[in-house]
Amino acid sequence: MHHLVQKELPTIDPVPLVPSANPFNDPDWLFEIKYDGIRVLAYVVGEDCHLVSAGRSKLKGFDSVSSAILSELNARDSVLDGEIVSMDENGVINFTDLLERKGRLCYFAFDLLLLNGRDQRDLPLIERKRRLKEVIPSGSGSLLYADYVAGNGVALFEMVVKNNLEGIVAKPRDSRYVPGTVWYKIDAPHYTQARNRNSIQRVAERFHTN
Repeated sequence: MHHLVQKELPTIDPVPLVPSANPFNDPDWLFEIKYDGIRVLAYVVGEDCHLVSAGRSKLKGFDSVSSAILSELNARDSVLDGEIVSMDENGVINFTDLLERKGRLCYFAFDLLLLNGRDQRDLPLIERKRRLKEVIPSGSGSLLYADYVAGNGVALFEMVVKNNLEGIVAKPRDSRYVPGTVWYKIDAPHYTQARNRNSIQRVAERFHTN
């Protein structure tokens, strides 16, 4: 399992998010807030940080995010899965501001795929989350740990709806980061920023370099 990566970090396909209609409770599942941004894998290789979209395209225009991950992450030769978002002065996430690169650009890391050159993908999600939290400083301003609620997806979903957030993501606590793994996204029904928006895949193309 934990083999040492010698030269280049492997190209990794993100675990897909499958739409689901209703929130649920289950002690064997973890539930996270779905942050309204662009999903990105961050490859921290030596003194560089490359941001790669779910479609394997490198992103441009987010040098401040790359620099923050590089300077704040307590690891090297590592790969994170997470979401780039834009926050206003009140901490509210705004997708339009993200497209215009306004506000405070942050990276919410929710998974750890490689750590210091060692593959973590065969570990249970709950253990990957524990290790991820250890390498993100608690006082970090732009590199943030995406926390979770264990078991109680309904309560988290109710909080998300009340606070006009995009939705939640449900993940088996023991899931590995391998082909065949599926996570579920449950969108809030009246999320205001979802109105009159092009798909993320289409608008995100302006950030791609290849």
